[in-house]
Amino acid sequence: MDLFKDRLSQKAFDTSRPALAHQSRGRELTEVEQKLAEALMEIYGAGAGDYAAVAAALTDRKVVAPISGKTDWTEALLSEELTAINVDFDAAYLENGYGA
Repeated sequence: MDLFKDRLSQKAFDTSRPALAHQSRGRELTEVEQKLAEALMEIYGAGAGDYAAVAAALTDRKVVAPISGKTDWTEALLSEELTAINVDFDAAYLENGYGA
């Protein structure tokens, strides 16, 4: 019996928070995080693959950085924002668990 797989399976069928049933994040995205995620998907989908190109596209689109609130993206800002968001998701995951 694999207890880890059993636990994941149980959480996948938990209907108390269906929007997160298959996610490993401990909280929902904020509105600005959602807009960044959507922009990133479009930018990557258009073929951008490095931080410089992504940062330029985010600046062109005037996407607001979730942590700093800036719209003038650089490679460094992109790295800082993604790192900070990841740290926050890690903390939420520790607090709320899988598919919280």
